[in-house]
Amino acid sequence: MAKRTVFQDEGAAAYPEPVRRLIAEFGKMPGVGPRTAERLAQHVLRTPKEEAAALARALRDVKERVRSCRRCFNLTEADLCALCADPGRDAGLVCVVEQVRDLAALEASGAYRGVYHVLTGTLSPLEGVGPEDLTLGALAERVKAGGVREVIVATNPTLEGDGTALAVRAALEGFEVPVSRIATGVPSGSFLEHSSRSTLADSLAGRRPMR
Repeated sequence: MAKRTVFQDEGAAAYPEPVRRLIAEFGKMPGVGPRTAERLAQHVLRTPKEEAAALARALRDVKERVRSCRRCFNLTEADLCALCADPGRDAGLVCVVEQVRDLAALEASGAYRGVYHVLTGTLSPLEGVGPEDLTLGALAERVKAGGVREVIVATNPTLEGDGTALAVRAALEGFEVPVSRIATGVPSGSFLEHSSRSTLADSLAGRRPMR
């Protein structure tokens, strides 16, 4: 069944067309229902013109200036992200995560000083997402180029994350580089971004080799 739009709600026609359009755009966001979209639009209407303009500029800048790091697929404005370009990071230790938000969660833990590789998703056969849709090939090329002494798989402990971890291990078969996975201090079925800093630090410290 298609998602119910805010235009199907009673009273939506009372708004001027620009407001209805704004509500509709908010309603396209993940987890935002018709009522929340309406409240967000009303918030924008109440804010000073300068604040609304700042929001519009931030949205424009994100789409025009932000791109993927050519090495790790983190978000960046330059060719390399700040982490890949930092000479103080341990470039021989590569932590593989599903999304940029997982990278941010691990960085917030303060327990990791290596670099990252963002897969930009997880395997999901039901949604048509296969290994070729992730950055597994780029990861294999990084390892093949040399200089990597360990790959840490930090996919979420979910069904999709487990399958993706196995795909990472398969993509690195034949390379003389140890592949480990973070410990199960992160509860099964949960997500890295929702875990505490201490839990993530313990998971990294207790990582185990993937057989």
